[in-house]
Amino acid sequence: MATIALHSAASGLSALNTSMDVIANNLANVNTPGFKSSRANFQDLLYANRVQPGVENANGDQRPIGLQVGLGVRVSGTQMSFTQGSLITTGRDLDVAIEGNGFFRVAVQPTLGNGTAYTRSGSFAVNSQGQLVMANDQGRRLEPPVTIPDNATQVQVDSTGRVYAKIPGNVEPQQVGQIELTTFINPAGLSAAGENLYVETSASGPAVNGNPASDQRGQLKQGVLENSNVDPTEELINLIKAQRAFEMNSKTIQAADENLRTVANLRR
Repeated sequence: MATIALHSAASGLSALNTSMDVIANNLANVNTPGFKSSRANFQDLLYANRVQPGVENANGDQRPIGLQVGLGVRVSGTQMSFTQGSLITTGRDLDVAIEGNGFFRVAVQPTLGNGTAYTRSGSFAVNSQGQLVMANDQGRRLEPPVTIPDNATQVQVDSTGRVYAKIPGNVEPQQVGQIELTTFINPAGLSAAGENLYVETSASGPAVNGNPASDQRGQLKQGVLENSNVDPTEELINLIKAQRAFEMNSKTIQAADENLRTVANLRR
C-alpha cells in the first residue's frame, strides 16, 4: 500500500538528514589539526513477509522465491576513520605530530573518561607551571607530565618521545620528560568528546601505553602538525549523493500521496 511507501520514504529522509549532518561536521573540521572524519552507516529495517520462500504448491514443488516488502532504512551508526592526515611543517618546537598509530594522553575532569582522554592533535603550549598542555581554550595537561624549565632556550623532541631542553650553561641538552603514546585494539570504538578528544569505551578495548616507535606505535615528528584527514572532494561528492537521494525520497512521498489521493477520490 501507499502508506508503506510513505513510511519507508520518511525513514529515508530521516537517515539522509543524519548523513548530511555528519558530512557537514566533516567539512566544518577540514582544517582542525588531528581531526578524524566520520561516515554514517545505514541498514535496512524489518520486512513484511507476505509469502515465505519454500512454500509448497499442490504438486509438492517449492516456491523458489518469497514476497517480502521492506519497511525503510535507518542509520546504524557513525564510523570514524583513523587514517593518517597530511603532515604540515610549522617549525614550532612544541608542535608534534604522530606518524603512525597512537594517541597523546591528557588529563581531564573525572566525569569525562575517568579523568583521561586521548587526542591526535599535537599542538602544545606551556602553562604557568612549565607543563606541556594542549594549545586550546582548556589547556589539557599532557600525561605523563612534561615540565619545561623556565630558563630553557630550546626544546627538542626526538622520534621516540624523549623531550630535551637546552639550558644556558650546559653544553648538552638535558632530558626533561618522556612523551608516551596510547593505542587501542579498536580505535573506531572510541567516543568523541569534543576539543579533539576521545575517551575509552568498552568497544575500543583497554588503553595500552608505551613509548613512540615501539610495539606498532608511530613515531613523533617535531615542528610538524597532523592535519585533518577529511578529503573535501570526497565529502562534497557524498553530499551531492545524499542530496539527490533526499530528493528521490521526497518524490516517493509525492507519488504515494498522489496514489492515496486517487484512492480517496474513487467514490466521487
